[in-house]
Amino acid sequence: MSGFSTAWLDLREPADASARDGRLLADAAALVDAADDALVIDLGSGTGSTLRALQPALKRPASWILVDADMDLLMEAERRAEGLAGVEVMRFDLAAPRPLPLSDATLVTASALFDLVSPAFLDRLVATVAANRSALYAALTYDGTTTWSVTHPLDGEVLAAFNRHQRSDKGFGPALGPAAAQALAEALSRAGYRVQAAASPWRLGPDDAALMRPLIDGMADAVTAEGSLDAASVAEWRTFRLETMAESRVTVGHVDVLARL
Repeated sequence: MSGFSTAWLDLREPADASARDGRLLADAAALVDAADDALVIDLGSGTGSTLRALQPALKRPASWILVDADMDLLMEAERRAEGLAGVEVMRFDLAAPRPLPLSDATLVTASALFDLVSPAFLDRLVATVAANRSALYAALTYDGTTTWSVTHPLDGEVLAAFNRHQRSDKGFGPALGPAAAQALAEALSRAGYRVQAAASPWRLGPDDAALMRPLIDGMADAVTAEGSLDAASVAEWRTFRLETMAESRVTVGHVDVLARL
């Protein structure tokens, strides 16, 4: 699985926190509160953003296991959770062909993960979650939509190329990309889950330049790598986007999913 830096995760965490659907977050917390000796297992935890989002909504103590392949991120998550009882970290590569460590989970969580994974991984995860009769809260799955208040003629072509790149291998095999949220909801429904879904878009403006700049650069780099647009056109689009940040707003679509038996 492709890694992410602490700096990038820190940049996006406030936008993620604002974007999360409050009703689904509250419903996820209620599922944890209703269980005795509740255990939350967070997949692809990074530095623990899901813990920081969900923990304040809990009314009863719960144990957490934060799972990630990157030991540096786990050590940072552990440092940030210092003083919070019941938080453990586990180094585990989710892309490895091993049984997923989900035993005894009351709630399995993941943020900004499922658009990176393959259909085969998604099916394996849903089967494991269902076998353990765990609930699942998957937040901030990219849905393939990005709209700019200040438009450019290449916006549509750039987005289409970016979305094709999102389907390339991110460590799990060809990724679901923008189809992930729907595929997850359908797989969970087939497994007998009651599924709720809600939009959780980023809404960024001029005050979010620190995040908007790497978003623009990341899209341009991905489109260049995808190769369907010539490099000069992508460079021109990037320059326009960077030069108009002070007057632009962008909405990046995501979907939150909560599933329970």
